[in-house]
Amino acid sequence: MRVRKNIASSEEGFVFNPTTGDSFSTNPIGSGIIALLKKDVSLKDVADEICEKYDVDRILFERDLEDFTLQLKEFSILE
Repeated sequence: MRVRKNIASSEEGFVFNPTTGDSFSTNPIGSGIIALLKKDVSLKDVADEICEKYDVDRILFERDLEDFTLQLKEFSILE
């Protein structure tokens, strides 16, 4: 999964899609996920890093990550 090249994002969680003109805000975890996906990190590695950094339940996080990536696809953030 890869973030489209034209997507702008900040560490504060602001995401902008210049193609559609849409902008979004995410929490720190969402911002971290997008930053990792911009680096072409696999979803497994995203889960590893976020679960370690935030000490969250792996199974719960994987479900939330799937939902989040589906939303990113719906908003044309991911290819």
